[in-house]
Amino acid sequence: MDHDKLLALLDSRMRRGAGPETPAARIEHVPGVVRQSGPESVWNGVLWSELDAGTADGVIAEQVRHYTELGQDFEWTLYGHDRPADLADRLVAAGFTPDEPETLMVAELAGLVRRTDGTGTPGIELREVTDEAGVAQVVAVHEQAFGTDGTRLGRRILAQLAESPDTFKVHLAVAHEDGREIPVSAARMELHPGTGFAGLWGGGTLAGWRGRGIYRALVAHRARIAAELGYEYLRVDASDQSRPILERLGFVVLTTMTPYQYDPARAQR
Repeated sequence: MDHDKLLALLDSRMRRGAGPETPAARIEHVPGVVRQSGPESVWNGVLWSELDAGTADGVIAEQVRHYTELGQDFEWTLYGHDRPADLADRLVAAGFTPDEPETLMVAELAGLVRRTDGTGTPGIELREVTDEAGVAQVVAVHEQAFGTDGTRLGRRILAQLAESPDTFKVHLAVAHEDGREIPVSAARMELHPGTGFAGLWGGGTLAGWRGRGIYRALVAHRARIAAELGYEYLRVDASDQSRPILERLGFVVLTTMTPYQYDPARAQR
């Protein structure tokens, strides 16, 4: 794959040309940025920016004002190639808090499906989640795997399943052991019609079940679904844990991305 061409394609289709996450969300093209706004049930934040040293601080301040008036905390997703070069420092100075950086990786689906054909894990069932009971299991896995509160995630999953069932898929890996069903991993996929891209999210596996190929099986399963629906590329914002697995599957690194979080309530304290 041509790295620069693919990065430009992702910027054009998935960031600058992004569509709303659900019907409750709205994509706004305002000076300097493309952002998504909406109720708490959707992700609020800056998807793309085109700034320079002379405009950056003013545009950052405008986003803070916008989301503060909405009463929403929000995220500015900063990619490694975004400009100006000191944009990260400017965000911190404006009151944003960075999360751990991730690696943006992409694979061509046709080749990925060939490489993962037949991938599975004995004793593990991959189950699509469509109801509240299943979402509760997904949230429980998320909280145990990542050690974070999944309350908001659960609300967002329920909203996306209700409002965008054709473009949002959730899967649960269930172990069958001693006559019991044990949810051990959970993962999500967002499909973006007209872009050629599908995105993988989650993939958290309980500590005692890691190293058994479950994450790989979930990637392969979602890749087959996306390919059957006609998508060309699969993107992942990979953690340090998942990156080596994805590289072995043929994913390539495009850039880094770091979520910068802004909480109006905390900033005012």
